[in-house]
Amino acid sequence: MPYESTNELPKSVRNLPSRAKALYMKAFNSCWEETEDSEDALREKASHEAAWSAVKEQYEKDDQTGEWVKSEEMSGKRSRHVMRHRKSRPSGAAFQAKAHA
Repeated sequence: MPYESTNELPKSVRNLPSRAKALYMKAFNSCWEETEDSEDALREKASHEAAWSAVKEQYEKDDQTGEWVKSEEMSGKRSRHVMRHRKSRPSGAAFQAKAHA
């Protein structure tokens, strides 16, 4: 059954940001319409899988906070973390000279 509002979405989707919920609903409804010849149980399963796929293409779950964020935001966080980690870790010729001294 297609959803008419994001308030009708399953509990597993309620923690998504509002735009991700809208994306989920749109993808679910689209798949539901495309598979109208299928048995309802298979149709619903396929629609939920398609909806989660659509969300996961654009959003990622932050391991630290558990929140779903746009993929670009996660990339930025990773980049800042990597740069911070690289700055604090000794490297290059100076590090190698100390290691062999």
